Amino acid sequence: MEENQEGAQEEQFNTNKEELIKVTGMYKDWFLDYASYVILERAVPAIEDGFKPVQRRIMHSMKDLDDGRYNKVANIVGHTMQYHPHGDASIGDAMVQIGQKDLLIDTQGNWGNILTGDRAAAPRYIEARLSKFALEVLYSPKLTEWQLSYDGRKQEPVNLPVKFPLLLAQGAEGIAVGLSTRVLPHNFNELIDASIRHLRGKSFKIVPDFPTGGIADVSDYKDGKRGGRVRVRAKINQVDKNTLAITEIPFGTTTTSLIDSILKANDKGKIKIKRIEDNTAAEVEILIHLPNNISPDKTIDALYAFTQCENSVSPLGCVIIDHKPIFLGVSDVLRQSTDHTLELLRRELEIKLHELQEQWHFASLERIFIENRIYRDIEEEETWEGVISAIDKGLQPHVKHLIREVTEEDIVRLTEIRIKRISKFDIDKAQQKIEALEGEIEQVKHQLDNIVDFAVDYFKKLKKDYGEGRERKTELRIFDDIEATKVVIRNTKLYVNRKEGFIGTSLKKDEYVTDCSDIDDVICFTADGKMMVTKVDTKTFIGKDIIHVAIFKKKDKRTIYNMIYRDGKAGNSYVKRFAVTSITRDREYDLTNEKKDSKVLYFSANPNGEAEVVTVLLRQVGSIRKLKFDLDFAEVMIKGRNVKGNIVTKYSVKRIELKEEGVSTLKPRRIWFDDTVKRLNVDGRGELLGEFRGDDRLLIITQDGVAKTIKPELITRFDEEIVVLEKWIPKKPISAIYWESEKERYYVKRFLIDNPDKEEKFISEHPNSYLEIVSTDYYPMAEIVFTKTKGKDRRPNEEINLEEFISVKGIKALGNQLTTEKVNQINLLDPLPYETPEPAQEEVEKEEPEEEKQTSEDDKIELKDIRKADTSSESQTKLFDD
Repeated sequence: MEENQEGAQEEQFNTNKEELIKVTGMYKDWFLDYASYVILERAVPAIEDGFKPVQRRIMHSMKDLDDGRYNKVANIVGHTMQYHPHGDASIGDAMVQIGQKDLLIDTQGNWGNILTGDRAAAPRYIEARLSKFALEVLYSPKLTEWQLSYDGRKQEPVNLPVKFPLLLAQGAEGIAVGLSTRVLPHNFNELIDASIRHLRGKSFKIVPDFPTGGIADVSDYKDGKRGGRVRVRAKINQVDKNTLAITEIPFGTTTTSLIDSILKANDKGKIKIKRIEDNTAAEVEILIHLPNNISPDKTIDALYAFTQCENSVSPLGCVIIDHKPIFLGVSDVLRQSTDHTLELLRRELEIKLHELQEQWHFASLERIFIENRIYRDIEEEETWEGVISAIDKGLQPHVKHLIREVTEEDIVRLTEIRIKRISKFDIDKAQQKIEALEGEIEQVKHQLDNIVDFAVDYFKKLKKDYGEGRERKTELRIFDDIEATKVVIRNTKLYVNRKEGFIGTSLKKDEYVTDCSDIDDVICFTADGKMMVTKVDTKTFIGKDIIHVAIFKKKDKRTIYNMIYRDGKAGNSYVKRFAVTSITRDREYDLTNEKKDSKVLYFSANPNGEAEVVTVLLRQVGSIRKLKFDLDFAEVMIKGRNVKGNIVTKYSVKRIELKEEGVSTLKPRRIWFDDTVKRLNVDGRGELLGEFRGDDRLLIITQDGVAKTIKPELITRFDEEIVVLEKWIPKKPISAIYWESEKERYYVKRFLIDNPDKEEKFISEHPNSYLEIVSTDYYPMAEIVFTKTKGKDRRPNEEINLEEFISVKGIKALGNQLTTEKVNQINLLDPLPYETPEPAQEEVEKEEPEEEKQTSEDDKIELKDIRKADTSSESQTKLFDD
């Protein structure tokens, strides 16, 4: 019985095994067939013409129906279904996508809006016809290779003979089985220029250009290969201090999705806006209204950081070559497309040459046949063979100069010439026709011999005929990286329970610390010398007796922590200064010498490296004679957070008191302006603007005659047409020459900025007034080039010292008239030399306090590192009593 059960189990196992093998075989064959079909026949474009099969069939159907008039899209879709076996919906959607690219199809009606995402009207309501460009570059029946359609009833092209890098112009996206493709669209004129450079053997570079415009950073494009990336941004302008305008959107978004992402970011507290207006029609216009006291510059950065105003697009150049999917860069695609175009042009010329030679051959035969009256030789012939033979015999003495032998087909064509044509035959006209054909043949031969030049001329003609209005839409720029923590709106409050050691946003009954956001990090210090950085949360335990809590800024080298601690229960006291630039989140760091019962005696966090003076008071123990002395943190060098520090005293400290607020010991901050990204930086990129202390400002003068000063914050955006950007020296006058349109004269003025917080226009308000030149030199020089008048010699150029020409007046003053003569040009010359007065130097001798002179060697502060600077800022101090 057991044997029977074992046999039954074995038989069942074998049965299951057989079934498993059968299923595997089915999947192996069917799935691979399906995958191959999707890749080759649906999702991926061919390298030859840049079309997917559905797109190719649509264009072929439109050519079938083309009569110069518009056809209903529904009619075109129905006609295409003869070639495409996947229903009308897929055909209609593909046709709308082609039409929206405004290159191959001349559209009429509501074809949707790529800006708003609105769909096109139903196919029965909209119409289309082939564009002139499509008719010129897409079709050539004599070159086309044909194949049977899916049902065998029709002939369809294997590939269209496209004579243009169409794939790169339109772009392509498709998801197949196991792979996908995403070729980004490129600029029409730039593709033609690149094709010409390739034909001439020169290098080229092409980058995307998106129909929605916007701004793109293509520094990591990697020629459109796998692993590349293009960052795209909306174009955002500041209308006024409370209004931003989005005028162009990133590729891959619509105004609807963009606005939704902005509202979501506002709801999550990432940004703060008042309301949004969408005025988009033919062009994008989204107005973002901001509440009062919200920085427009910071909001623009926040829009890029938290909304679809910035997207990342990853290209993936996959095309079909020889019935296989191949991954290529866009440069390779353009080279192959251009070489293919060159070959198509060559073949067209060869066909044309053959046709011209055939025309010349028959025209010559016809002339011989009529001029020598060979047609009379057939009058006596009674059979068709006799007629052919008689004509052939009559032609023989006259055909030696022909380019090929006379065939029976040629003779048959001669017999078909009508008597009326023979009777009106004009030998001179026939000769002229032959000579004209010979001229055309020579021209085509010349073009074939110089095929590259012919192809270059062909591309130039395409650019001339169709390139107008196809200028680049997407502005290229290198983006700066936006740190989300610097631009996020801090709309949550952070609290601390110092005694119990908790921080969080839910401790509303405890001490308020600062505003924060949910992506911020918090740095905390405790009385036992421990430090921790953790993410903002509702409630987090740090450690008992918290002495300092603040928002942590990564890579912050300017916030300096001043600290005095006792090493162990009865050890020496040490002083140290350090910055915290990088940490591991949620890890506890010991800032003391890691002895038990160590304690922080004094602690301060200084946002600009301030170094205060404190008074150290010692306990009366033994024979200590000096119980009080001062410690200047400016004499302590800033080092790493892990250093032990310098000894303050070996005696017991009673308490430490703040004696004097300190000034910054850090060097002034050097700031550069990077014209590539239009942003300030402290990394040494671009032009050095100067060294800035706490109250220093930047002077900005724009082309429309507006002057203002701002604090040099790194988040500031510079999108205006700036003509002056430099460190502002308040007592240094600004000189300007401008055209006063109402008086029709040039005026000169020199002024100071009295109100640094106010933006003011210093030229007249007339709309046609404009700024000619502006200078911030002490002694600027200008050259006037006068206009020549009839009957008089042109007045010689005149140089003017603007400092002598007019004194410094108010910013709203009209100024002095430059000249009454007609001016052709005004040039700004090199200024006269100016020597900056040297500041008076005072010798300051620092006397040692009397009681310190009497101190024993053991009581002296052991400070060896000294660092001095002259930057001032406020200090935040904490005093601790032992």
